[in-house]
Amino acid sequence: MTIRKKGESSVKAFRQELTENSYFRQEELVFWDCDREKRMRVSAILSKMASFAGYDYDARGLTHEKLYAAREVFLLSRAAVRIHDCPYARDLLDITTWENGARGAHMQRVFEMRDQQGRLRISAKSDWILVDPMTRKILRPSSFTAKPLTVCPVEIDCPEPKKVALPKEGTGALGKRTVRWSDLDGNGHLFSGNYGDIVWDFLPEDLQGKIPRTFCINYHKEAVLGEELMLTGFREGDSFLMEGDGPAGICFTAQCDF
Repeated sequence: MTIRKKGESSVKAFRQELTENSYFRQEELVFWDCDREKRMRVSAILSKMASFAGYDYDARGLTHEKLYAAREVFLLSRAAVRIHDCPYARDLLDITTWENGARGAHMQRVFEMRDQQGRLRISAKSDWILVDPMTRKILRPSSFTAKPLTVCPVEIDCPEPKKVALPKEGTGALGKRTVRWSDLDGNGHLFSGNYGDIVWDFLPEDLQGKIPRTFCINYHKEAVLGEELMLTGFREGDSFLMEGDGPAGICFTAQCDF
């Protein structure tokens, strides 16, 4: 498929493809996706992970509305990202996502982002919990009725999502962050991708301009409009750990390895 205007060269449409166990789509990075050095932000990586999980199920007719009516919705619990070669603004990425079965109470979804030469730029893994939206009760993966879970057929070069916790000693206060209107998603709470920007805003200045090798985040409690997060950090060598505490307890923990 091409789009052509009179007197202009043709422009190829971005591709997308749905297979039995994967969803593929091409996306071009725009300035909003990138930092002041035009490098893809961690928040943009997290945002695309959340978006592609939705694209996959939407393409299969399993929209959020349909899952909600069936009282089976997903909440993101943990994510791990490995940046092999950070993409830049205007790069065209081939992004693929797969389900990857279940581990205990978690259902896993994995991702690869490659450039047009096929080189792996970013890989990621995410763990999700199945929840009844009416009662907020966590459901076992085996109770998911919408479709059989599939397993990713390729090896994803990324660490497993893990529990991130700050040590009891040696931490320092970083400041406060109020949840604003622009932070909210369609569920009315702080969007999962925005946590990446919060982490980077509170990193030590000498780390903010660096590209992390890996990034891990745990989502604990939802944060809503007007809540104030108290940020605490811990630095050890090339790693920085951060925790955000809200009125109801820990909201998130994250680890950046540079």
